[in-house]
Amino acid sequence: MENYIVSARKYRPDTFESVVAQKSLTTTLKNAIHSGKLAHAYLFCGPRGVGKTTCARIFAKTINCEHLTADGEPCNECESCRSFNQQRSYSIYELDAASNNSVEDIRSLNEQVRIPPQVGRYKVYIIDEVHMLSQAAFNAFLKTLEEPPAHAIFILATTEKHKIIPTILSRCQIYDFSRIEVADIVSHLQNIATKEGINTEYEALRIIAQKSDGCMRDALSLFDQMVSFTQGDLTYIKVIESLNVLDYEYYFRFTDYLLAGQTSQALLLFNDVLNKGFEGSIFVEGAASHFRDLLVNSDPVTLPLFEGSDELRNRYATQAQKCTAKFLFRAIKLCSDCSMNYRASRNKRLLVELTIIQLSQLVAGDDSDVSGGRSPKLKPLFNKSLSNDSVQTVKTAPASNNPVITSQVQQQLVVAPEQNAPANTTKPTVPHGRPQSLRPTMPTGTSPSLGHMFGGVRSMLNTKQNTTTTLETDKAQIENGATNTQPVAEHKVNVTNENLVQAWTSFALQLPDNERALSDRMKIMTPHLLDDDRFEISVDNQLAAEMFEREMPRILRGIATFLPGNALKASIKVNEIVVERHVYDRKKQYEILREKNHLVEKLRQRLNLELS
Repeated sequence: MENYIVSARKYRPDTFESVVAQKSLTTTLKNAIHSGKLAHAYLFCGPRGVGKTTCARIFAKTINCEHLTADGEPCNECESCRSFNQQRSYSIYELDAASNNSVEDIRSLNEQVRIPPQVGRYKVYIIDEVHMLSQAAFNAFLKTLEEPPAHAIFILATTEKHKIIPTILSRCQIYDFSRIEVADIVSHLQNIATKEGINTEYEALRIIAQKSDGCMRDALSLFDQMVSFTQGDLTYIKVIESLNVLDYEYYFRFTDYLLAGQTSQALLLFNDVLNKGFEGSIFVEGAASHFRDLLVNSDPVTLPLFEGSDELRNRYATQAQKCTAKFLFRAIKLCSDCSMNYRASRNKRLLVELTIIQLSQLVAGDDSDVSGGRSPKLKPLFNKSLSNDSVQTVKTAPASNNPVITSQVQQQLVVAPEQNAPANTTKPTVPHGRPQSLRPTMPTGTSPSLGHMFGGVRSMLNTKQNTTTTLETDKAQIENGATNTQPVAEHKVNVTNENLVQAWTSFALQLPDNERALSDRMKIMTPHLLDDDRFEISVDNQLAAEMFEREMPRILRGIATFLPGNALKASIKVNEIVVERHVYDRKKQYEILREKNHLVEKLRQRLNLELS
């Protein structure tokens, strides 16, 4: 059986020209060789699998080549090139710093540097993963790296440049390798597939390239894996099935459901995705990527940013015409927020479903919603017409008798027509809500609590005399213009330490998650009542005092909703931390030590020690 060689090794570049997507760096190295301006130390840094070690080997091989070609490539015919290709060269050394990172290893390297090369002009030392060297090894390497012999050249390679000490960086020429673009990876895979006689689809190779995240080595490993799975026939369907990638068909259908306002179908599609074994985070991230592709295809200027076939580009452009830029911006923001909160969420499925519902609300065209999709501001999901038999008749009472009912609850009260009314009689319009003076004031940024809302409904339903007003009485009041606009006197609550602390804690519990620092600090604090309308809080430092000075007007407005009729004032006190310093003589120190541990005295007696 013939020995199998993986594509990452079989098709590893051996010339500067065959290096993928690092044209500027290879050109710089070739020019340095052609002009004879070689540095004594180079540092190749960048992500994994982008060609750092490969370029180091090609560079070491080229500078020792005896007969360079016209374009600056090694000839592969001289003794130096043949010995390198057969892995028997004594002029090129490779050291893995991950396993040889001690001071002894570097000292041994320093001893070898003194010996001149037997073949070629230079001895090249390639140190891979150089950031793994210990601090002592770095220090032992400094002098040799700064002033090496004329025949020695060092090439250091690393994926984490920030871990290398500055004294090493300052002694090297630094070359930053970039991630490989999807198009370059696809082109390289197509060339390999042609040489191997493998049938491929462009979309299948694009999925492999995207999955590799700019790493050519990962792309070649996935390519070999897919060739084994598909028996040499790489199709899009087989690749997404093996790599556990969601088909873009799901996202096209998902976007169509959102644009049509079919929230139920969008939720069912997400359920289908979960049943196939995909994580909710994969679906959300894929949706964000889909909306991004729609956005770049909606403008001819940004078309080059899309990575896909012409057929897929036309399909994205067609769906992008149905979407507004405002919808796509908000959809990307919602998906991005959901992706960030996914790991911390305890109910991950509910988080994604709530995001889907919010996405379906973006198409309603409500320009008054300036939240940008950030707040869960939901509109009705299903529009169903209710028959008269299913409408509950509720008699409305004068607004002055129900001062605690909020406008949200009043909008849900339906006034049904009377059974004996003529068919063509026009019923008067009963105004929703009530005068502004009768509405309870809430602090800015908060919503009415459920206790206030349902307390108002309970008060209205349990008071029998409030339900005796008929539609004829309301009609007479409207025709005569008699509208009750007199404010209702607000009952004043006596402030005590107990209800003050309760109001303070209740306001802290109402704060949103993005103000958790203020909420947690308020929960552990206890306000102290100084007189009827003034209280005091204590903080530990001036920074906390400045924060509460900024937030105190809003805090007072929030507390006032729990203690109506009171205009409270607050003062902030910074506690002074007193550090006691004592100067003890040796005798006093010994007495304190003896009190803490009685064995000290026994030790003194046994050793016959005296205090000086």
